[in-house]
Amino acid sequence: QVQLVESGGGLVQAGGSLRLSCANSGRTLSTDYMGWFRQAPGLEREFVAVVSWSTGRTYYADSVKGRFTISRDGAKNTVYLQMNSLKPEDTAVYYCAARRFYSSRPDEYDYWGQGTQVTVSS
Repeated sequence: QVQLVESGGGLVQAGGSLRLSCANSGRTLSTDYMGWFRQAPGLEREFVAVVSWSTGRTYYADSVKGRFTISRDGAKNTVYLQMNSLKPEDTAVYYCAARRFYSSRPDEYDYWGQGTQVTVSS
């Protein structure tokens, strides 16, 4: 059974850094693509970044390219999101998600974590 558990959110000043973690207790082919989405109050959930366990290929939203880095640790079944140069507009609840094939659409993801709050103060 797939269970995604996030950690690492918090409050940080603009320009600071945070690292999010997502542990997958049931990693299988059905969760080959794992990544992050975020949702700010009043806005739709949006794609942030995703990585393929099998190929290592990564995908990023334009808004985070050059600032965020997604990576994976197979021994720990964990995906990380290193967030640098954070901006107030990065403030959101960040969700870990997984599915078998690549997609940037949140409605196409099968598995979700509970979410972790990231708040960037100006």
